[in-house]
Amino acid sequence: MISPSFPKRRAGAVDAHVGSLVRLRRLTINMSQMALAEALGITFQQVQKYENGTNRISASRLQDIARILAVPVSLFFEGAPDPPDVNDRTEGKEEEDVIDFLSTSEGVELNRAFSRIENPNLRRCLIGLVQAVAGKDDEQVEQEERASVSA
Repeated sequence: MISPSFPKRRAGAVDAHVGSLVRLRRLTINMSQMALAEALGITFQQVQKYENGTNRISASRLQDIARILAVPVSLFFEGAPDPPDVNDRTEGKEEEDVIDFLSTSEGVELNRAFSRIENPNLRRCLIGLVQAVAGKDDEQVEQEERASVSA
């Protein structure tokens, strides 16, 4: 029996999202691309292609990555974009911006330092300081907090 020939689907927005979260987790635990590649039995160039969203990650390979990075597979799909026909392209942009920032060396460094702060009051104060520096006033912050609580 001859199997039908399907065109290979190119990597898309979800693939880029998954790859960026793989990179974020890898950086968070101070793992190099080479170390991840060796654990997977592939080249570090392939890991780069996964993280950039250039190449798609198969289900079994994603399961291996999740095991090596010690996270559930579902983590890589949190905040993933919906297909374009279902969702307006502007939705999810803020989440993408956050993930992009957290994938930078500054974002990783800030995330690590912030997670070491044990005092919840100090954490809230720092968030308020950053919001003030970013230009959000208290009323905007309160409105956002009320909206997130009621959602």
